[in-house]
Amino acid sequence: MSNYRTTIGLSLVLLGLTGGAALPAGAQAAAERVASHTDWSVFVAGSPKECYVVSPPKSSKALRDGKPVEVDRGDIRLFVTYRPAENVSGEVSFSGGYPFRDGTPVKLQVGSQNFTLNPGSKDADSWAWPASPDVDKQIVAAFRAGSSATVTGVSSRGTTTIDTISLSGFTAAVEDAAKRCQ
Repeated sequence: MSNYRTTIGLSLVLLGLTGGAALPAGAQAAAERVASHTDWSVFVAGSPKECYVVSPPKSSKALRDGKPVEVDRGDIRLFVTYRPAENVSGEVSFSGGYPFRDGTPVKLQVGSQNFTLNPGSKDADSWAWPASPDVDKQIVAAFRAGSSATVTGVSSRGTTTIDTISLSGFTAAVEDAAKRCQ
């Protein structure tokens, strides 16, 4: 994990549920859902203030040795977060609902663009982030232009999961969150 993610909140862990969305760790108080834009919700939380957009997958599948399997997973969510007190603007993160395999990157595809997300440390091993704020910006731009995102991860048990997330409403949601956390 890079210093970038360590500095801004390596402690990002699943704290609870509010309106069906997992809370990023920066949310010290309960998050409040303040808006919904098609498939994306906007939340505002805590002091210091944090805003984020979040969406669950429209579809998920799991494969082991190339064959479909049933798996138990926690919350699966794609986030873009703003924490003005930490100068964080448009941080992308993914919660896979299970511990990712150590050293195996999570793949994110939006149209023909491919990105790599890096799984967190022991305390955040079910989360993955891009390597830098520059990659966050590239991913957010791809989300704005795309219709869906596909996230492929490998669990610590060797199961490959493929989650497809709609990007319908993303642009309106991310602009809303950014405005609320200026």
